[in-house]
Amino acid sequence: MPIKKPRQYFACAILAAFVTMNSGLSFADDSEAEVDNSKVTQKLKKVKRAGGVKPVVTIYEFRSSVPEIQVRAAQEMFVTALIKSGAFAVAERQRLDAGVNREKQLNASGMTTGDSANSKLAGANYVFEVVVSEANANENNSQGGARVGGVEVKYGSASDSIGMDVRIIDVSSGLVVDSVNVRKKIESSGTSVSGLGKLAQTLFAKKGKDIPVDTDASVQSSHKESVDAALRACIDTAVLELAKRMTED
Repeated sequence: MPIKKPRQYFACAILAAFVTMNSGLSFADDSEAEVDNSKVTQKLKKVKRAGGVKPVVTIYEFRSSVPEIQVRAAQEMFVTALIKSGAFAVAERQRLDAGVNREKQLNASGMTTGDSANSKLAGANYVFEVVVSEANANENNSQGGARVGGVEVKYGSASDSIGMDVRIIDVSSGLVVDSVNVRKKIESSGTSVSGLGKLAQTLFAKKGKDIPVDTDASVQSSHKESVDAALRACIDTAVLELAKRMTED
C-alpha cells in the first residue's frame, strides 16, 4: 500500500477541517424554547404598580405599511406587552364572537353553569391606536475585504429600521391624552473566508513543491435580527414608557 506524501496529507487536512466545520453547523442540537426574558421585558415586569383599580384599556386597530409585519400577530404582541406591564386591565374586543360571546351563549342556553349570560362586559376607559409609521431599508450599509496569500476575507454590515407611534385616547372625551413614538434598528452582518487552498499552494510553491490535487475551502456566516423581534422590542419599549407615565400620574 503506497504511503501518502505530506503534501497530500495537507490537502486532506484542509478538506477534513472544512467538512468538520460545516457538519457542526448542519447537525446542531435542537434548541429549547425559552420564556422571553429580554432587558425590556425585565423592565416591564419591574414597573411600579399603581394602587387601586387598573384602568381598562383596549386596542381595536393596529396598522402597518411594512409588508413583513403581520398585523394580527403584532396586535397580539401589543396586548401581551400591556398585560406584562401590570399597569392595565385589557378588555378583549377582537375575538369576542369566538370566545366571550360564545361562552355567554352557552351559558344562556343552560349548557354551562354560571350567570355570565346577562352580565355586561367591562367598558374601556382608554383605547390604544398603534401605527408602524416608519420603515427604512438599508439605512446604513458597509462592505470591505482583504486578500493575503490567496486567502480572501470579506465582511459587511447593514442596518434597516422600523418605527411606530402609539396614541392613547380617552373614551369619555375622545381626546388624545398621551402618545409615544419608538424607533429600532435592525442589524445584520456577514463574513466569508475563501482561498485556503490557494494559500497552501502558495506556501508549497515557495518551497518548490506543489499539491497534486486542486484543494480549496470557504466558510460563510451571517446574522440578521428578525423584523418580528425588532417589532416586539418597539412595542415593549412603547408600553414600558406609557406604563411609567400612568404610574407617575
